[in-house]
Amino acid sequence: MAILFDWYEDPKPSDKKENEKTLHPRIKLNGSTGTDVLRRRIQQRCSLSETDVSAVLDALSHIMGEELAEGRQVHLDGIGYFYPCLTSTERVTAETKRKITKVKLKAIKFRADQTLKNEFGVLKVQCLKGSLEFKRISNEEIDLRLTNYFKTHQFLRRTDFQSLCGMVRSTAMRHLRRLRDDKKLENVGGLMQPIYVPTKGYYGNN
Repeated sequence: MAILFDWYEDPKPSDKKENEKTLHPRIKLNGSTGTDVLRRRIQQRCSLSETDVSAVLDALSHIMGEELAEGRQVHLDGIGYFYPCLTSTERVTAETKRKITKVKLKAIKFRADQTLKNEFGVLKVQCLKGSLEFKRISNEEIDLRLTNYFKTHQFLRRTDFQSLCGMVRSTAMRHLRRLRDDKKLENVGGLMQPIYVPTKGYYGNN
């Protein structure tokens, strides 16, 4: 099966011409593969039983967690490198007291080995729309989606907004800044972990 994707318009940077459109491909995942499938397929390729494979995967998870927690990079031959990434829980300046208490784990990032990339073989892709015709979501459509969203939700995170409007991170953040500037959304969370709620008169907040 080919990798499915669509073309989406990039946000306009300041150095681009007003009428110049650049596009980027965005993947649509063909479902997901769970541990049970991986366990069975690994068992078919080696002498281990499925129970043994489960035990190895469980031990691998614990040991990798312990090594990453020590600030080490973990390399699995033929798979890639795993390493921790940190962030601050709030805005930190040189004058901030007890800076060490403002640090938390942001993510565990991954960089694939070339061996894993080579498993792709010849890349097979298929464009879902079949052409470069696409429609950028309008501000009015965003307002409508937010109105429907807040009928069943009390708050909105950036990742929720991305899913709701089908946007990449940078585009979502640009629209969220616009909605804050227009006094339609208010951040009641922190600077690093914003949580948005509608202001009075918008999106059902009457």
